[in-house]
Parts: sequence; structure tokens; C-alpha cells
Amino acid sequence: MDQLSETAVTAIAALAQEAKTEIVIISLPSSVQGVPASIPVLLNRTNGSVSGIHNLVEPWRTRPERKIGTAAVATLESFVELVNRHRLSTSAIFAETDWQKPSLTAVIDYHAAAVPDNGKHRILYSFPQSEEWKVWTAVHGKAMDQASFAEFIEDHAHDLAAPDTLEEETFAKMFSAKVAFPNDLVVLSRGLQINAEVRVKNAIKLQSGESQIVFEEDHKNADGQPISVHGVFVINIPIFHGGEATRIPVRLRYKLRDGVIAWTFVLFRPDLYITEEVRRALEFAARETELPKFEGRPEMSGTSA
Repeated sequence: MDQLSETAVTAIAALAQEAKTEIVIISLPSSVQGVPASIPVLLNRTNGSVSGIHNLVEPWRTRPERKIGTAAVATLESFVELVNRHRLSTSAIFAETDWQKPSLTAVIDYHAAAVPDNGKHRILYSFPQSEEWKVWTAVHGKAMDQASFAEFIEDHAHDLAAPDTLEEETFAKMFSAKVAFPNDLVVLSRGLQINAEVRVKNAIKLQSGESQIVFEEDHKNADGQPISVHGVFVINIPIFHGGEATRIPVRLRYKLRDGVIAWTFVLFRPDLYITEEVRRALEFAARETELPKFEGRPEMSGTSA
């Protein structure tokens, strides 16, 4: 018992004497796990009944009995700093790699190999998504009309990246499509804006891996030529707020029906990029805190292993 508990018990004992009760210490067998070897109880000398003193001691408490609750931090650096502030020899870090809800959780009072603990003191980092990632995943796989597509490209042209030689070769083979440079998409968006009110005559796939769209009226783009459509382009955006930018290939698809085109962006395997980022963060956190790391979720708070 700490000094506070001893003071409280002494004060309660004095009151108990006046009420013909006394605090006695009961020794417990070693086979009873998770409790002290002895505990104080209140003995009524009049009728011999015994009751706990927990409710009597609690009003005297000036600080919590143990650390509980979950602290939510906004950055990976804060996660590491706070874990280092509270870590114990049994603490552990868990990584949830679900790409839609990634997180790191440090369980400070985690179970030892042979001794269970409470698991109620935790630190959580939920990988806040960047604004750029939110924008692109919001349109992922969703059809857009011609005007909306052209407007989106112009509004987010700063996210477009020029493919390097390796990316150009790899993505061209992977997707059987020509890889676009940023200027290609800007030209495409402007050509679509010019022809916004014109029905499409046909759209053909060329051997080069790109497509051409021909409108029913005279071509209105600057060169008077059919508008070229590349099948893949690259964006370079941070996935998480404050994180480094990641280069991600995006498929560009369209469907033609009754002279109207519907456009679709499809990010290539966003789950892979999220998982890679989370695993890198897990490695960093484990290295900086010198704690064991696991992919998955810890037990529900309060349960034993």
C-alpha cells in the first residue's frame, strides 16, 4: 500500500473503532492470481460480518489507481514520443493494415508472457489521410460525365506526375495502354471542354495503346485532329497528412453509349500503397521505442490473453 492508502486506512480505522468495527488484514492463498497477497476488509464486531473498504477509500483518492484510457495522437512522431514516455517492459505495438482504416496502437500495460495485465492504457495513431488522397479516392471507380471529368483534371493538374522511363515501360506492359504525361491530360481536358455539347461519333483503340475520340461535328480542338486518350497516368501525392508523396498509377477508362461518354479513374491497388506505408511506420515506431511489433489488433480492453 502506498502512503495515501495507508493514511486513508488509518483514518477509516479510527472511525471504525467508534462504530464497533475494525479493519483487519486477510491473507490470500498464492493460487489466487491478479490480487495482492493480503487485502484490508472491514469487520463488524457486533455481528461478525465482513465488507470491503474500496468504496470508503475512493473518496480519499487524489489520483487514479492506474493509468487507463486511449490517447489519440495526430502524428507518427507524437506517437513515438508518447509511447516512450509511458512504455513498460511488457508494452507492445500493433498495426491495423486495413487500407480503409489503418492505425497503430500501443498497449502500454500489455500482457507479459505468463502474467496477464489490464490492457487499458493505450496510444492510438489513426493515420489521418491527406486532402489529396481524399480527393482521388473519392472519385476512384466512379463514373463522371465529360464536363465533370475535364473540370477535375484542370483542378488537380498539380497532382499529375511525368512517368520516368521505367514507369512508362512497366505500366505500358502492365495495362496494355499508353502512359500519359501531365500535358497529355491537360490537352485532353481542354479538348473535352471545347466539345462539351457535341455528341461523340466514335472512339477507337489504336495499336499504340491510346484511343482516339471523334466528335460528330467538325473537330474543335486547336489542331483539328481527333482527341487522343491515354490509358494510364501517374499521380504523385501524399497518402497521409504530413507524409511523403507516393507515385501511384491511375487507369483512365471511358464508356461510350448513345454518343455520350462516361469517364472513370481507377487507382491501381490503393490497398498496397496503404499497407506499405503502415508497415514502414510500424518499423519506425518499433525501432524508435524498442518495443515488439505485431500486425493485427490487440485484445479488447480488459480481456486476458
